[in-house]
Amino acid sequence: SHEALLLGYENSLTRQDSLSKKWYNCSAHFLWIGDRTRQIDGAHVEFLSGVDNPIGIKIGPSITKDELLFLCKKLNPKNKPGRLSLIVRMGADSIRRKLPPIIRAIKKSGQTVLWICDPMHGNTYKTKTGYKTRHFDTILEELEHFFAIHRAEATIPGGVHFELTGDNVTECIGGAREISDLDLEKKYETACDPRLNNEQSLELAFLVTDLLRNGH
Repeated sequence: SHEALLLGYENSLTRQDSLSKKWYNCSAHFLWIGDRTRQIDGAHVEFLSGVDNPIGIKIGPSITKDELLFLCKKLNPKNKPGRLSLIVRMGADSIRRKLPPIIRAIKKSGQTVLWICDPMHGNTYKTKTGYKTRHFDTILEELEHFFAIHRAEATIPGGVHFELTGDNVTECIGGAREISDLDLEKKYETACDPRLNNEQSLELAFLVTDLLRNGH
């Protein structure tokens, strides 16, 4: 899966199925629209409304209930189960205030969606030394809020979305080894956003397992 950002690239890899006559994007199984490209009259929304892949929308703290309901109806007009995922990336400071009314609006509308938590993008910041990073504790905090909110609203947390690598990089702060901002320069290799390293990824996987056991 990946973000459908470069429409020229995505368009060149879109094909019509010879049997069903439906259009599919062949660059990935699952595509999503980013929080910065989800404008209701934008080209990214229009493009993904025309393919039959399962798709997602990144949901940041600035989205309104009306915007989201419009996007759901535009991208999944038949309300087909499995078609649309809402990927929440609100940040640990905003999710408790912003997510509950969004969930209630979706429930009231009858829209069928899969709820996914992206606890990384809303918690990115720059250190004093100029490195873009994320703190393990803040990532976990947003995850905990996400599960707790769904438990309170009697809805299902359907997935998690992490940026990670199997390499032993030093790009995100914290975790069992207590990587500090001074450690970032040791092995900061990302070409874009900071990733969890191999140990941080496994640690977070076990913590997510605990959240599932305790709440859902």
